[in-house]
Amino acid sequence: MSKHASMEEARAELIFELEDRPPFGQALVAALQHLAAIFIGIITPAIVISGALGVDATMKSYLISMSLLVSGVATFIQVKKIGPIGSGLLSIQGTSFTFLATIIGIGFYIKGSGGSQEEMMAAIFGTVLVCSIVEIVFSRFIPFLKKIITPLVSGVVVLLIGFNLIKVGITDVGGGAWLLANKPEFFGSWDNLMLAAIVLVSIVVFNRSKNKWLRMGSIFIGMMIGYIVAAILGKVNFAAMGDLGLITAPIPFKYGFSIAWPYVIPMCLLYLITTVETMGDLTATSMISAQPVEGELYLKRISGGVLGDGINSAIAGVFNSFPNTTFSQNNGVIQMTGVASRYIGMFIAALLAIIGLFPIVGGVFSVIPNPVIGGAMIVMAGTIAASGIRIIATSTIDRRGVLIIAISLGLGFGVVLVPAVIGNFSAFFKSMFSSPITTGGLTAIFLNIVLPRDLKSRKIPKDPAKDVMGQEEI
Repeated sequence: MSKHASMEEARAELIFELEDRPPFGQALVAALQHLAAIFIGIITPAIVISGALGVDATMKSYLISMSLLVSGVATFIQVKKIGPIGSGLLSIQGTSFTFLATIIGIGFYIKGSGGSQEEMMAAIFGTVLVCSIVEIVFSRFIPFLKKIITPLVSGVVVLLIGFNLIKVGITDVGGGAWLLANKPEFFGSWDNLMLAAIVLVSIVVFNRSKNKWLRMGSIFIGMMIGYIVAAILGKVNFAAMGDLGLITAPIPFKYGFSIAWPYVIPMCLLYLITTVETMGDLTATSMISAQPVEGELYLKRISGGVLGDGINSAIAGVFNSFPNTTFSQNNGVIQMTGVASRYIGMFIAALLAIIGLFPIVGGVFSVIPNPVIGGAMIVMAGTIAASGIRIIATSTIDRRGVLIIAISLGLGFGVVLVPAVIGNFSAFFKSMFSSPITTGGLTAIFLNIVLPRDLKSRKIPKDPAKDVMGQEEI
């Protein structure tokens, strides 16, 4: 089927196209459906990071609120398209899971040096802000970036990210890092394992439902079921919410500003990876919105979308939130509703910003017990790892590819399984290379550049939707 025929077929499935303006009622309903698909994805990174670093409930509530508020602002910029910034598509922005492990690593690095929770956050947000320049710069060099970060490289990195997050999820299943460090006799108790199991089983059940809406909301529903059970068992400490104000004020650099220098390279690497992911997500959005996936307009949208990603992540760093990226799950909502109008994004942005301004929302989610988070995190971390495998599978796995995968995964997992192997490194390089993402990711990029390529061994994607960047693997 030709690209033109595919575009016409996609247009036939749409009720409202990209530049259509749906009536207020229909626009609001469509926006709420998108919000249901992304809400838990936006707030979960803040919940997981806060739990792993052991910050208090007040700070956790604030971070959740800022995640929602910044996602609203970022979504507006992305869909509105301000000058060269933004894709102009119905592309929703949210907190990225890609950076979770590295952000937690920064927190532990500062904490290990005797830093307070405020100093942890200052270093996290400062590093997020400074490194966002990578995505901003590479938005101007999209064709060049595609040659460096091939599907094989990005697949290896995504796989390492997923496996690294599994440790975070399992720790939460047992009761959390604080419980493990301070009261290990209670870690992995039967009630904690039961709560995590309830969440995990609920997610599986709803994910396998024939109802599309239940399937899309499976993680959110599973976590809410676990939350309710935990509350009934008296395991939700609502008193920890403290005295919440009426409005959450977005204060630039609320916790100060600093940079965790050993984590600059790892963070920059992740910005490169999320750049490629954004390019793929925006291409998929273009396809299902009956928009071109080649030519000048397409490249302009991709460049603007990646630039928007970078600037939105910089804004996130300023306003005490985590890197933002384009969410792919909204593409499923567009397909199911037949609404591709970018003006729906204005409604979504407004809803996110309004919800983020009310601290009660962040407060309620700030006291979710760790095992409930862990049950969902196991699924999400495993899904990320599985996505890495799927990305790798789109490449031609010849001898060269096998070498890149083998060495990258070997070194990446090696520094985690036997951290003593880098024990003689300086504190700076030990902090940098203790991350499997850094060690494995840099190895994959280096080998992809230096190993000779077999020009005869190229794979033509069978399904353009699964290799939307049209990248040729070695």
